[in-house]
Amino acid sequence: MLLGRLCGRCSCGRCVILLCLAILVDAVGLVFLLVGIFASLNYWDFLVYTGALILALSLLFWISWYSFNIEVPLDQLNL
Repeated sequence: MLLGRLCGRCSCGRCVILLCLAILVDAVGLVFLLVGIFASLNYWDFLVYTGALILALSLLFWISWYSFNIEVPLDQLNL
């Protein structure tokens, strides 16, 4: 019941560009990390560290997307 009601009204929010950018940066970081772990390359450590840094920096996009989607009613703004 609850799941059907939630999926019917799901939306990406107001900042779709930040959401897409966060997902893209997560995917790139994950690919770098996994290639560095599983491929037998001489520069595997560069890929692992770069992938981890990209994943850490993607948190900035997720935090921005979340904070731009917070809605505060006008009566609570104390204007």
